[in-house]
Amino acid sequence: MPDKNKIKNRLNSAIERRAFPGCAVGWVVDGDESVVTAGRFTYDVDAPIVTENSIFDCASITKSIPVSALALWMIDRGMMGINDRLIDYVPEYRGAFRSDIRVKHLLTHTLDFDFRLSEHKDFPPEKLLDSILDVKMKSLPGEKFCYANATSILLGMVLETVSCKSLHVLAKETFFDPLEMRDTKFFLDDANIPGCVPTENDPWRGRVIQGEVHDESAWTLQRIMTPGSAGMFSTVPDLLKFVKMLIAGGEPFFRPETVEAMYTNQIPHIKNQYAGLGWELNQEYMGANRSQAAFGKTGFTGCAVIIDITKKLGVVMLSNYTWPTRKPNRDLINEIRGVVADLVTTPKMTRV
Repeated sequence: MPDKNKIKNRLNSAIERRAFPGCAVGWVVDGDESVVTAGRFTYDVDAPIVTENSIFDCASITKSIPVSALALWMIDRGMMGINDRLIDYVPEYRGAFRSDIRVKHLLTHTLDFDFRLSEHKDFPPEKLLDSILDVKMKSLPGEKFCYANATSILLGMVLETVSCKSLHVLAKETFFDPLEMRDTKFFLDDANIPGCVPTENDPWRGRVIQGEVHDESAWTLQRIMTPGSAGMFSTVPDLLKFVKMLIAGGEPFFRPETVEAMYTNQIPHIKNQYAGLGWELNQEYMGANRSQAAFGKTGFTGCAVIIDITKKLGVVMLSNYTWPTRKPNRDLINEIRGVVADLVTTPKMTRV
C-alpha cells in the first residue's frame, strides 16, 4: 500500500511552496482505500482545516465525470449513437461544418474552434451561448485535437435533449444517487457552502469565490443552463466511488468494451495526441510510471482523477491551486500531481 506519511509530507511541502493552502488526496489500490489531507482552506492560520469531507470545485473534471460518462451511458443503452450528428440533437447549432460534427468529436475534443471561450466571458449568457452555436473552425472535425470548454458544453446540450432533463438532474439520477455520492452537486445550497474550499479572490467578480463555479464562462452560462464544461463540486471519498466502479469493470453503468474505450487511444491518426472516449491519456500528471492503460482528467482549480485499470488503482487529488489568485501556468501543480501519482502507483520506488 502507498505510504501515507510520504504523501502527507509531499503535500505539506507543496503548501510551503505556496502551490495551494490545502489539499486532499485519496486512492484505491487493489480494493483498499485511504485518504490523506493537508493544510487549510486558505493560508490564514485560523482558516478551516481541510478534511476528507471538504468540498472542492472540480472544474474540468466535470467534462469526464459526469458529462462524458453520461454520454457513454446513453450510447450503451442505445439512446444515441457515437456517430450521430450534433445537429440531430442541437439543431440550433449554426456554426462551421454543421452537418459533419458527430458525437465522437465531442467525446474526443477534435473540434478546432477559432476562439477561446474565456475571451467572451463578459458577454451576457445568451450571447455567450450564441458564440458557441455560431462558431467558426480552423480545421475539419476530427482532424485536430483541440481541448475546449465549448466542446463539452455542446455535449451537455446533446445529453439534455436526449434525456429531456437538465444536466445536473440527469447526473444526480444516473450516477450520484446510485453511487451514494451524497456530497457531489452542481449547485451548492447555503448549508454546503461553508464546507466548500474557496478557489480564488477573483478580481473579475470582485469577491472571494466559494461555493460557486470558478470558471467564468460556466458561471455566466449557469444563468440559463447547466454547462457541461465545469461546475461539479465533490469530495475525495465521493469521487473514489466513481473511480472504484470503473476499476471494477464499470457495471452496472457501462459495458466492458466501453470502459476499455475510455483508456484506448481514439485518435491515432493525430500525431503526438492521445484521447480516450471522454478521458485524457498519456499525460505527465499521471506520473512517470504510468502504464498504457492509465487515463485521467484534471481541473484548472488544482484537481485530478487518475485511473489505471491494469494496476487496479485510482487516485483523486483535490486542491485550490488557484488560491489566492491563479498561477501563470500549470507547471507546479502538474509536478505535484505526477509525484503523488507515483507515490501511489509505485510507493517503494518514488522519492519525496
